[in-house]
Amino acid sequence: MEINQGLSEKAKNDLLLVDEAKKGNEKAFASLMNRYRDSIYFMLLKMVNNPVDAEDLTIEAFGKAFRNIDTYTPRFAFSTWLFMIATNNCIDFIRKKQSAPIPLDQLQDGTYYMNVNIPSDLMDPEEALINDQKIAILRKIVNQLKPPYREIIELRYYKEYSYEEIATELKIPIGTVKAQLNRAKTLLYNIFIKTSNR
Repeated sequence: MEINQGLSEKAKNDLLLVDEAKKGNEKAFASLMNRYRDSIYFMLLKMVNNPVDAEDLTIEAFGKAFRNIDTYTPRFAFSTWLFMIATNNCIDFIRKKQSAPIPLDQLQDGTYYMNVNIPSDLMDPEEALINDQKIAILRKIVNQLKPPYREIIELRYYKEYSYEEIATELKIPIGTVKAQLNRAKTLLYNIFIKTSNR
């Protein structure tokens, strides 16, 4: 990867980690997450003003960034790209929560048009293979959790169940779901840190 000379030393170091992450290096993924997890979380917490939502959105942001890491180019710092993903994902979350209408932009002649980007979900076979490898790495890390924590992470993040649906599925109170999910996320984060320090 050609490194942009205008970047800071930290940003250049990120690029080396990104390069390794693109090859499927678990340690590089963990290092990037360890480096930016707190700052992403606190930025999102300011946006949503809810610790549980901020935690979920932090994990989603890293998930999206790691799934799409091959689309990142070093024209600007990795942290800029990561914060952009986290911000856009959070804005989408807030819009969905508020059931906000699709934004309309006004043209000079006074007419309105919908400003909607519809990304293609189609990947070429090589992208699909790389994506599968990254998902396999994340699953491998999740599989290190004990069964109750692993199950709750899978329901929340793989199957995208709501807290209510998880409570029904596991026959436990919503408060227990939230407590166990918090514990599972802490354990998951500790696995990431151990992986990055190996």
